[in-house]
Amino acid sequence: MSRATSTSAPELSPQFCFNERVLRDFLRISRSTIDDSITQNLNALFTPAREGFDPSSTAVRQIDSKAGKSIDPADCQAFKDNVLFPSWQTRSDVLTYCAGVATSPDPDDPDLILRENESARDRERVVNERLDPYSARFFPQEARTESLANVVRNQRNVEEIIRARTWGLVCEKCSGSAATWEEALNSWRERTQR
Repeated sequence: MSRATSTSAPELSPQFCFNERVLRDFLRISRSTIDDSITQNLNALFTPAREGFDPSSTAVRQIDSKAGKSIDPADCQAFKDNVLFPSWQTRSDVLTYCAGVATSPDPDDPDLILRENESARDRERVVNERLDPYSARFFPQEARTESLANVVRNQRNVEEIIRARTWGLVCEKCSGSAATWEEALNSWRERTQR
């Protein structure tokens, strides 16, 4: 079985962020490669040959041959340091970059003139609510930076949920993983920054 590898970072640009489909696809693929298949990734770390073959093990049907056993701590640490945390960091970097794009001025917004015209028309509009009670409603078109900010906010919430779930499984399979995922990731960042 091949071992999982860390997700490689995309080339970051405002165009990458504003193409919300591409941004979501990158996050989805990264999550499916590492987090959604965390059980398989961790099970791949087991090395049953190290313990030797026990012929009596075939006498009884084994539902889960790995039950109660933990993965070699060195293999667990290597997986976290070389696959899990780098993938999480890559996704964090992408979301942080895109959050910066979402809060920056957007002079290249293709809908800017359209929104300005809508706003000018809305200010000049005379509303007779007796004739049309819904005419006072105005739904201005959302700027693409606002839309991107919403996507980033939602994806950060998804990241929190996925990382908590993944870390729970890592703690279950790898002994010695007692810190929260935030503490473990920050500790890894400190170790790798030197």
